[in-house]
Amino acid sequence: MDLRSRIRDIPDYPKRGIVFRDITPLLLDAAALDAAVDALVAYAAPRDVQYVVAAEARGFILGAAVARQLGAGFVPARKPGKLPAETVSAEYILEYGVDALEMHADALAHGANVLVHDDLLATGGTARALCDLVEQLGGHVVGCAFLAELAFLGGRERLAPFDVHALVSYASETERGG
Repeated sequence: MDLRSRIRDIPDYPKRGIVFRDITPLLLDAAALDAAVDALVAYAAPRDVQYVVAAEARGFILGAAVARQLGAGFVPARKPGKLPAETVSAEYILEYGVDALEMHADALAHGANVLVHDDLLATGGTARALCDLVEQLGGHVVGCAFLAELAFLGGRERLAPFDVHALVSYASETERGG
């Protein structure tokens, strides 16, 4: 299935010169949603994944579905102050400042195989923070899986040496989606 055609381009959002890749049309299409989850699971299955870690909010959508299909646990990484128990935190740099993600300190078993997931890989800051959280808790990142990748922003390189897989890749800001 052509997943790229189900990702809508929104020019000049959230600011002029940016093309936002909107996954809503893909989520609305049951067959495309199923194909995306199946493709992410196909990548993850040989990696003996015990947990899927995903960032709020869009990472939760496919991340939980992938975890369920793999028979793995799902670990939500949230913005600071959103989780009720003891947490660990990792900061990452945004173009306009610094942000952070947190996970419960008891979320992973030491040595667990973890798939890191988010809907989109751009500069890699969010995904790198997820990898850092997994490692803080003694987990082993067995792969990083994304629905889409903005390859021209270099996120894949920032995630080295982790294995990175994206279902759809955009080589430039102006490359058209669906």
